[in-house]
Amino acid sequence: MRSVLAGPVETAARALLGCQLTAGGVTVRLTEVEAYAGTGEDPASHAHRGRTQRNAIMFGPAGFAYVYFTYGMHWCMNVVTGTSGVASAVLLRAGEVVSGLDAARVRRPAVRRDVDLARGPARLCAALGIDRSAYGLDLLSAASPVRLSWGPSSPPDEAVEVGPRVGVTGAHDLEWRFWISGDPTVSAYRRHVPRTRI
Repeated sequence: MRSVLAGPVETAARALLGCQLTAGGVTVRLTEVEAYAGTGEDPASHAHRGRTQRNAIMFGPAGFAYVYFTYGMHWCMNVVTGTSGVASAVLLRAGEVVSGLDAARVRRPAVRRDVDLARGPARLCAALGIDRSAYGLDLLSAASPVRLSWGPSSPPDEAVEVGPRVGVTGAHDLEWRFWISGDPTVSAYRRHVPRTRI
């Protein structure tokens, strides 16, 4: 699996669909992801301006967790991809809870429908109990408390859709979001709209 993740970020992103992520007694089947390249080429990437303390793990090796805090309230998780020294990662946007449903419901008590438990990157992390402590974990290690594995089956190409990433402030139309067509856990597309001052 690490060799696949070490390839081009778009290839790695597509391969992650259908994979399973396990943490905190919950397993989620990934249904939606977004690819982010590194310095220079992708203005929406956290590594666009170079290496920082926050994004250092994005520079490899592949298969590790890049977790960050956003909007002062949510955790989001990426899988590091590509070759060591070149930043790239795939944001885990949504998934279906396939095991540990009761634990996911306890973590997200306000959710009325199970399909919404991990629908969106922050909700996915909340359902799995993922926070800053997961930063830098080797997701492919059997000893890791957060583990990534191949699912029972990868969706066929005809079941995968590709489109622009959600809510990014740069490279709006780059089609680096991948999702399983028709899956109810996939998040709604919203293009970033800059705020205007009155």
